[in-house]
Amino acid sequence: MAKVQLLDYAAGNIRSLVNAIEKLGWEVEWIESPSDVAKAEKLILPGVGHFGHCLSQFANAGYVEPVKAYIESGKPFMGICVGLQALFDGSDENTSVPGLGVIKGRLERFSDADKSVPHIGWNSANTSSTEDSSATDSIYGLGPDSKYYYVHSYAVPYRKGELEKDGWSVATARYGEEEFIGAVAKNNVLATQFHPEKSGAAGLRVLKAFLEGKSRQPLPSSTADALAKSGLTRRIIACLDVRTNDQGDLVVTKGDQYDVREKSDNAVRNLGKPVEKAQQYYEQGADEVTFLNITSFRETPLKDLPMLEVLRQTSATVFVPLTIGGGIRDTYDPATKRTVPALEVATLYFKSGADKVSIGSDAVTAAEQYYASNKTLTGKSAIETISEAYGAQAVVVSVDPKRVYVASQDSTTHHTISTAFPGPNGEQYCWYACTIKGGRETRDLDAVQLVTAVEAMGAGEILLNCIDKDGTNSGFDLELVRMVKAAVRIPVIASSGAGNADHFAEIFEQTNVDAALGAGMFHRGEWTVKQVKEQLRQQGLMVRSFEEDV
Repeated sequence: MAKVQLLDYAAGNIRSLVNAIEKLGWEVEWIESPSDVAKAEKLILPGVGHFGHCLSQFANAGYVEPVKAYIESGKPFMGICVGLQALFDGSDENTSVPGLGVIKGRLERFSDADKSVPHIGWNSANTSSTEDSSATDSIYGLGPDSKYYYVHSYAVPYRKGELEKDGWSVATARYGEEEFIGAVAKNNVLATQFHPEKSGAAGLRVLKAFLEGKSRQPLPSSTADALAKSGLTRRIIACLDVRTNDQGDLVVTKGDQYDVREKSDNAVRNLGKPVEKAQQYYEQGADEVTFLNITSFRETPLKDLPMLEVLRQTSATVFVPLTIGGGIRDTYDPATKRTVPALEVATLYFKSGADKVSIGSDAVTAAEQYYASNKTLTGKSAIETISEAYGAQAVVVSVDPKRVYVASQDSTTHHTISTAFPGPNGEQYCWYACTIKGGRETRDLDAVQLVTAVEAMGAGEILLNCIDKDGTNSGFDLELVRMVKAAVRIPVIASSGAGNADHFAEIFEQTNVDAALGAGMFHRGEWTVKQVKEQLRQQGLMVRSFEEDV
């Protein structure tokens, strides 16, 4: 079996990359010391997270000069995400830590004046703006119709001709009005800002081309308006609530206002097996899959092996981003008689195949402490520690609010809205109270207070649920989404209430939300992800097509 060498320097989830390489028929060998680098035949440098943290780890381990020498030797080299960023001179994310300087240029932060940051989702990697329009091939099979998964706050701005004059082939993407480097290639080097291992069939095609040394590939058949279709797509996320049933088996379930037991016999609602469901949604074209472990950690996170195994099995065949939530907090472990930090719990999940972790109740507690200390950041919360190590894009905060109606705005200190849906006594105003423990306990903290606090702590994305809408199939709470989107600059995922494709169209057309999530309608087979996307496309909304990527 052919072999490829991976350099693991503790820079995020690489389990999915290993799975993708093995899926393509290659064997992974690990670079365990700087002296191993020169022996490599094909070297891949992955990386997820904060530029300064990753490059400091990289430099402290003694890899800078060996990797530069390897690249100069002419042997095949691939950098992914931070692995691309490392090739440049440096990044504004941490100006005191230098890059390798293989490519001239610096990374700059995206402007958040007109869009969410981090840039998360499926975007293009077009070579047409930088190469002869009559060209019939592309670098490593990058397709003008294909979409690739990006997750980053910093990028190298594209300035036409700058890299090309040094011999680099360039593929670019556009986020808002900003055009940036999506991939570069020259001689033995390929580097991508996107994650090929998380980009479905299109990403596997790029990875396969690198492994086989096919730097120039026939240009995939494309439509005439490929450039018009460039840019960030609307993300459709499939969410699986996972818990043990009364027999001790892990099942996918779905609640009504978070009650997951059948009214007929009080049994836990069983809608399928987690790994099989995730595979099904991947094949239907889901852009991400989210697992919410609603059993959580009853004893210790280190004993939550079934969910870790779910992630391992899923990441072996599902090549889109995976998020896991439930129990990610500092937890006392009676087996070892020590407190297991939230960062260590998250690391278990990342090593098992997760790309993002979702924090719920612990985020509410951290926000309460944040306001009680006059908005002081301690650096010790789960959000802060995980974000510092793995980057903001790895931390999702799950918000579980419910409406509290009030007669007037003056009757509460919380952030209120004038609602089009009056309360039981005709109240024209409401605020959204945050809950913890699966909606069982309400706190004196509103949704705006929570999301602004966690954004300050370093969260990279908000998963915005709504208890009032959960299980109703009546559509998303547009008023809640608009309120939260106006309060933060980070991406927001709308959740709770989706019952058909029109609800997804409504949330995308009437709010500036970044993604939308469905659960029960998919689990029950009422709609498939593919059917939702087909209808959105018919209504003029840009979504990723699974068929175009295959």
